[in-house]
Amino acid sequence: MTNRFSALQNFSFDDEELFDGPAQPATPVSEAQQAAEPQAKPAAEAKPVPEAVTQPSGENGGSQRKILEAKSKLHRKMLDEFNLAALEQLPRDQLLAEIRQFVSDYASEERLAFNNSELEQFVGTVVDELTGLGPLEPMMRNPDISDILINGPDNCYAEIKGVLQRVHIPFQDEAHLLRIVNKIVAAVGRRIDESNPMCDARMADGSRFNAAIRPIAIDGPLVSIRKFSKNKLSLDKLVEFGALTKPMAEVLHHAVHSRMTTIISGGTGTGKTTMLNALSAFISEKERIITIEDAAELALHIPHVGRMETRPANNEGSGEIKQRDLVKNALRMRPDRVILGEVRGEEAFDMLQAMNTGHEGSMATIHSNTPRDAISRLEQMLGMTGMPMTVNSIRSQISSAIHLIVQLTRLSDGQRKITSIAEVTGMEGDVIQMQEIFKFCRTGLTEDGKIVGHFEATGVRPRFLEHLVELGVELPGEYFEPGHKL
Repeated sequence: MTNRFSALQNFSFDDEELFDGPAQPATPVSEAQQAAEPQAKPAAEAKPVPEAVTQPSGENGGSQRKILEAKSKLHRKMLDEFNLAALEQLPRDQLLAEIRQFVSDYASEERLAFNNSELEQFVGTVVDELTGLGPLEPMMRNPDISDILINGPDNCYAEIKGVLQRVHIPFQDEAHLLRIVNKIVAAVGRRIDESNPMCDARMADGSRFNAAIRPIAIDGPLVSIRKFSKNKLSLDKLVEFGALTKPMAEVLHHAVHSRMTTIISGGTGTGKTTMLNALSAFISEKERIITIEDAAELALHIPHVGRMETRPANNEGSGEIKQRDLVKNALRMRPDRVILGEVRGEEAFDMLQAMNTGHEGSMATIHSNTPRDAISRLEQMLGMTGMPMTVNSIRSQISSAIHLIVQLTRLSDGQRKITSIAEVTGMEGDVIQMQEIFKFCRTGLTEDGKIVGHFEATGVRPRFLEHLVELGVELPGEYFEPGHKL
C-alpha cells in the first residue's frame, strides 16, 4: 500500500481503545436505564470494560477475535502510513476521504466485514481521535447541545434544548478522558497535573472549558464545557422564543441606545451573555466599546470593539492580570462604554467609577437571583476593595451609576425568561430605591411539566422616559398600565 504521507510515528493509541468497533454517538440515557444501572464505581476501584473488548466465546467469538487482531494490525500500519502533522493541515473532507480509502483497502485485504454505515462511523471515529476531541466531537458539533458536564468517564450529562439529561459518551477509561483534557488545555498554552489540578480556558471555537482532575476530583476528571453559540440571537429572536415580549424589547432597545447603564443579573446558564450580545445591537456604531472578560465569550453586534481578556498566573505564580487591572487600563483607551463580561470582585469599584465619570451606557453581568440581590452583591464587592468607604457612600456610588437591572431566570422546565426589569431611582436615606417596571407571573403547570405564565406591567412609569422624550422617543402609555398583559 502506498505511503500517503511521510512516515512520522507521533500518533499512538491503545489498540483496544481506537479499534473496538464503530463508536456510537452520545445518546440520552432514559430514567429507567438510570434506575437499572448500578452506581458507577470510582476509577481507582474498577475500570469499565468496553463491550467489544470482552472475551467472546463460541464460533462467533473466534470470528470476533480475528477481527480484533486484524484491527490491531491496522493500527500498527496506520502508525507507519500516516503523519499527524500533515493530517492536521488537510480539510476535514479530504482527511475523511484519505482515511476511508485506507480503511476500505485494508478491510478488503483482510476480508473484514464492514457495511457502509459501520465504515463511515469507524472512519469518523478515527478522524475525531486523530485531529479532534474524540468522543466529544459529535457533541461539540450538535447545535442542540449547549452544555456538556462530565463527572468521570462513566457519568456524563448534557443540556439538550434547555433540558439537562444523562448521556452516554464512549470514553474508553479515565486515561482516555484525561488525554482529551490535556489536548484541550495544551492547545491554549495551559497545563493541568497533580500540582495544578484545575484549569479554566477558552476553546478554539470560543466555548468555555473548565476541568478539575485528581487529587481534588475524587471519581475522575470533572469537565464542564459551555458551548459558544455560532448563531447570534437578536432581541427579536428572543421575543420569538418567549424570553420577553415586544414592548419589553422596545423599552430595552431605547434604554440602551440612550445610554442607560444596565446590569444583567441571573444565575448560571440563564442566558446573561446572550442577552448582553443582543442588547449590544442598539449601541451606536459611532461609539467605541472596550470589553473585559475572564474568558472571551462576547460577540457584540457592533464594529468598533476592543476586546481584552484576563490572564492567570504562570507556573511560578507570577504574571497574573486581573479584571481590575484591565478596567483601569480600559479607561486610558478612550472608550465610550465599558462592558464587563461578569463583575465578581474588586473590579466593581473601578467599574462604578467609570460609569460615574463619562462612560454612561456601560454594561455588565452579575450572578444573583433578584435585582435587589444584585445591588447587595455590588455592595459586598465594593467592600472587598478595602477602601475606607462608609455604607452610605458605597450605596450612593451604586445608585448614581446604575439605571436598569434586567433579571434573567432559567425556569425548572428549561425555559429562560426575563423575570423582572427594574429601575434604580436613587437614594432615600441610606436605602437604594428601586421600582419594578415589568415582571413575569407564573400561572400554572402543564401535564408535561412546562411552566405557564405571562408578562405584565407593574403600573410604574420609569423615570428615564423623560430622557427618552428629550431624544424624540415616545413609548405608548399602554405599555406601563398596571396589570397590562404584554
